[in-house]
Amino acid sequence: MNDLLTPIEIDRPTRIAFGPGQVAAMGAWARERGVMRSLVIAGGFNAARVDLLGLPGEVTVFGAVKPEPDIPNLDAALALAERVQPQLVVGFGGGSAMDLAKLAAVLPGSGQTLHDVVGPEKVAGRRVLLAQVSTTSGTGSEAGSRSLVTDPVTQNKLAVQSRHMIADLAVVDPDLTLSVPAAVTAATGVDALAHCAEAFTSRRAHPLIDVYALEGIRLVGRFLPRAVADGHDREARAGLALASLYGGFCLGPVNTTAGHAAAYPLGTRHHVAHGLACAVIFPHTLAFNAPAMPEKTALVLDALGLGGARDVLAASHGWCAALGIEMRLSALGVPQDDLPTMASEAHAIRRLLDNNPRDMSREDILALYRAAF
Repeated sequence: MNDLLTPIEIDRPTRIAFGPGQVAAMGAWARERGVMRSLVIAGGFNAARVDLLGLPGEVTVFGAVKPEPDIPNLDAALALAERVQPQLVVGFGGGSAMDLAKLAAVLPGSGQTLHDVVGPEKVAGRRVLLAQVSTTSGTGSEAGSRSLVTDPVTQNKLAVQSRHMIADLAVVDPDLTLSVPAAVTAATGVDALAHCAEAFTSRRAHPLIDVYALEGIRLVGRFLPRAVADGHDREARAGLALASLYGGFCLGPVNTTAGHAAAYPLGTRHHVAHGLACAVIFPHTLAFNAPAMPEKTALVLDALGLGGARDVLAASHGWCAALGIEMRLSALGVPQDDLPTMASEAHAIRRLLDNNPRDMSREDILALYRAAF
């Protein structure tokens, strides 16, 4: 772990508008900047409610974002951006929409392709405004500098990180999440929890980020069960939106660890929604890492209301299952004979596994999958 003498740099959106009704800030902000031509990147549901953004001038909508966006999905969005030549790109939705919006803001007209910018800080720049309006509480992508796109050939996620993909405006209006179904609320909420818990226990953990990570875990522990039980509990929705935002703060300078590495093949190979994949894996990696991080693991459990639990796996697994989450890979359509290939793919994601507080071999990952099967 890093200490107070370890340098760290943090990038944030230029402006964050947080709270009920703050979606109205989007249109006012765009008008202040003289925007008359916008491109909104959204999925089908949010594409039908773009009017909520109140954008001025000509508004074009790319409304075909996939749950786990791949290169063809990105290419379609980029082609529309090339034609429209927007002054402003808006990501309106969950992590998938916001991730595509980041790339749609930096790639068109740049002379760079997706493969040119995979990795850290390879994006040449950005010539248009970028705003993010989150409609789920999980990814924290509105606050982050990363975009993930699946390569359908290799079935691996390509990760782009760039300060040029940090939003000029991030709108976090919890009222936009009131329509999210209970099952999605539960899974995406555990994704936010995983962001915070993995960053908190990472080898790259830092005191400056720990404060966001631990508070994010507390918020999830307090408000996720309430939001699942009553989707119209506005205070619970606000608490989860803040937890998700804090999780996004954790991703830039620290990032996730083995939990996300093990979750990715579930989405790329078997189309398990990202939040659900993270939820299934979360108890297993928390328990695996507990011997290397006993004090911090105890703080995670305490923040979830599980203080004093002796069996980390049983306690955290039971907490997730109580939310109604299906915690068995077999019930999610993952074939048992693919577990070894998944373990190899997860083990190759060194950008995350090298952050893990405890070394995790391919065999360890395979054992994790089998335990979760």
